[in-house]
Amino acid sequence: LEREGFDKPLLIGGATTSKVHTAVKIDPNYDRGQTVYVTDASRAVGVVSNLLSETESDRFVKGVVEEYEGVRAAHLAGELRKTRISLSDARANKHVMDWQNYSPRKPAMLGLKSFENYDLEDLVPFIDWSPFFATWELSGRYPAILNDNKVGPEAKKLFADAQEMLRRLSDGKWLKASAVVGLWPANAEGDDIRVYGSEERSDVIATFHGLRQQIARRKDSERAHVALADFIAPIESGVADYIGGFAVTAGIGLEEALEKHFDATDDYGRIMLTALADRLAEAFAEQMHARMRQEFWGYADNEQLSIEQIIDEEYEGIRPAPGYPAQPDHTEKATLFSLLDAQNATGISLTESFAMLPAASVSGLYFSHPESYYFGVGKIERDQVEDYAKRKGWPVEVAERWLSPVLNYDTRARG
Repeated sequence: LEREGFDKPLLIGGATTSKVHTAVKIDPNYDRGQTVYVTDASRAVGVVSNLLSETESDRFVKGVVEEYEGVRAAHLAGELRKTRISLSDARANKHVMDWQNYSPRKPAMLGLKSFENYDLEDLVPFIDWSPFFATWELSGRYPAILNDNKVGPEAKKLFADAQEMLRRLSDGKWLKASAVVGLWPANAEGDDIRVYGSEERSDVIATFHGLRQQIARRKDSERAHVALADFIAPIESGVADYIGGFAVTAGIGLEEALEKHFDATDDYGRIMLTALADRLAEAFAEQMHARMRQEFWGYADNEQLSIEQIIDEEYEGIRPAPGYPAQPDHTEKATLFSLLDAQNATGISLTESFAMLPAASVSGLYFSHPESYYFGVGKIERDQVEDYAKRKGWPVEVAERWLSPVLNYDTRARG
């Protein structure tokens, strides 16, 4: 926008953004227009109204500028208190598994399995409703929120409207759900994960590149500096390990449904349908993960968990996604989508910034080890960026661009 001379306001939102990220990383790089963080779509109307108002615009923008200056100052003060260690020291403190006394479960299937026109009604029981209410700025955990003294009546009305729209979209087949899952032999090599085309493990068909935590710990801390590769058996262990991947969507047909069934001024209906598509996509990811554990991979084939326990992630294994805290590099989605042949199998495409279209889509990797867990890489130092760029075959400047949200240094100070 800055390069092309735009001066229009820029609204930023989404699961991987925040007010701090907007104030620290985006706003300072867009001088001609004002950047504004918007919590969710339901708040965008009020923000745009203020920006367009002849009487309120200047005061609103001034308030945002002052607020973001304070956010940047507080962020800088916090970052100055956080020191990082070298990449070599972080690797020396990796999460160590006892691979000699652990045998990874060989998957019941290897390769790809795709699903087209998945029954939406099968996904509804797996919906996590708490984020749905958060979309409408109703704070509370489902189902307790329905009986909350303050927001309960509004939550009940919203939930009833959601059930009615779920019925309409299911009966009318407004949305199409598709998925593809895959399983491959794999081993870790340093901070990367090599994926093989066969059990012989001589043909590397893809590499998932990893990033490692570098934040300094207290001297008495026993916490490791983790990378996702720590959860896959290293090549030198001689252990035959595996990795899975998935891409699911419940958003095919969404744009057509919005156009056909809702007037352009029906913000409530349009936001409701979009929010439900997002919830169904997440539910699809949850159900596919359950089937992966119990059926396709089968490493937890005796699992007996309630839907509530599944939503609370009381199961073995994780499904981290490129672009999220454990691997903040969105470009790793390209490797995943290539392995899955995801666009042909599901209709999900990647934009030039590696966002998924339709937006109501979820993708990620499957790890089966019972000690695997979710974590955030956090800020990283120049030595890791240079190492990562070398592994990816990138110039350092390209790595810095894609990893800009997690850099612990100012690229302008290079040299």
